[in-house]
Amino acid sequence: MTDLVTFGETMLRLSPPGDERIETADEYVVRAAGAESNVAVAAQRLGLEATWVSKLPDSPVGRRVTGELASHGVETDIVWSDEGRQGTYYLESGDTPRGNNVIYDRADAAVTTATPAELPVDRIESAAAFHTTGITPALSDTLESTTASLLSTATDAGTLTSFDVNYRSKLWSPEEARETLESLFPDVDVLVVDGRRPALE
Repeated sequence: MTDLVTFGETMLRLSPPGDERIETADEYVVRAAGAESNVAVAAQRLGLEATWVSKLPDSPVGRRVTGELASHGVETDIVWSDEGRQGTYYLESGDTPRGNNVIYDRADAAVTTATPAELPVDRIESAAAFHTTGITPALSDTLESTTASLLSTATDAGTLTSFDVNYRSKLWSPEEARETLESLFPDVDVLVVDGRRPALE
């Protein structure tokens, strides 16, 4: 039995070295980055058996994501798609007063069309715990419905559910987030809210 299954989007993060600006950089460091897959990596490092579930484009950039997660020992169970793209984002680091700058390029990502019918729900039903975040239902109407369905499936199966609100102001308004997230709470056993951190973009 898998200790933890997580579900959500993982993007490729492109970062200029040091504090160089995006528009002047000649090279970028590429890393896979996603809230739910990060949790899977952390759990794996703590000695748990973790699986990340998602939908990715059947392409070299999609496989770049699973290859990096595999290097951390995380098992992946992926719906490979001929449609949709791999989301990316650019992270520019800067010291005060400049600060960091994040530019997302995730429109039409393959994961935004993921449905329960194509996902390995049996993995969730047989896992000790299931984790996702508030980023996932914010990405599309389809993922809003899918997130609700997966949490309900986990609850019905007796799988412990964990949910990190992880609010992102670039994805939806506080009012939209509250309406959607409160509807999910009946199927959430462990709710994570970081009140010390300002809402990230």
